[in-house]
Amino acid sequence: MKQTPELYLYGMVIGSHSFLLRDGFLEPDKYSEIEEQYFLPGGETGTACTVLGSLGTPVRMDGSWIGTEAAPMLKEFYADKNVDISPLTFRNDDKGVMDYVVISGTVRSPMGKFGALFSSGERWWNIPREEDIAGCKAAAIDPFFGAESQLAAEICIKLGIPYVTIDAAHDSFMHKHAAINAVSHEIADYKYSDRSPEEVMQLMMDNSDGLTILTQGGGEMLYGRRGESVKRMKPFEVEVKSTLGAGDTFKAGCTYALLHGMSDDETVRFASACAAVAISRFPLPLFPPRLSEVETLLNGQGD
Repeated sequence: MKQTPELYLYGMVIGSHSFLLRDGFLEPDKYSEIEEQYFLPGGETGTACTVLGSLGTPVRMDGSWIGTEAAPMLKEFYADKNVDISPLTFRNDDKGVMDYVVISGTVRSPMGKFGALFSSGERWWNIPREEDIAGCKAAAIDPFFGAESQLAAEICIKLGIPYVTIDAAHDSFMHKHAAINAVSHEIADYKYSDRSPEEVMQLMMDNSDGLTILTQGGGEMLYGRRGESVKRMKPFEVEVKSTLGAGDTFKAGCTYALLHGMSDDETVRFASACAAVAISRFPLPLFPPRLSEVETLLNGQGD
């Protein structure tokens, strides 16, 4: 029997086709051998829900409409997990949203039709409902669905529920009201190409009372709050099998930390350990980090 959800997650939920190559990444006009391939739940919210369920936290998931190709897989995958997918909309008139990811160690290349979907002007995701959020203790909200993402945040604020977001700009509603905003270096480099990481952090910190974290792949993470000096932390070192889902797992770790009232230092270390465990195996949805694995890594490597 599934437990009552403690967390609400809203955002991208898709079917993800992943291909792990055997001998290096793709090269033009050269054959590549597929070592492993899977069709499993993906998307920032889908992956984070899988990880949070594995960490022992019951979660409720809402977001993208699910089409006919991914629906059977998603329903079967989450049937025995502490992830409530009842808010999702399952459509019978479309194959749905999917991506295709080619992976080799630390390198990956995602493909899809998201540019066309977002530029169509049509909505292909749910409108968040207060009844789905009420009763939860914390939330995580992807900012990609515009007004609907902001509505989810507004409902959380109304109900006094703190939320985590990702890659939200410094002047956005999502960032200003988030308990935690985890920003990837890819997004920071794209949105703030004329600023150094330290300058980006200062800008973000000056526009929110929440915790801002700037991840930099294998480099030092920067984090802090308004009025504080920027702090730094090195990520955990592990043997990398695949980086697919690392950022989504980091978000899941931040959400778990928020739920359990961890300090800023503890939050960044915990989220980093979750991501480190995640990149040490493939495919992530079948082998998500367990709390015992994260704690072993935390206890085995001090600051």
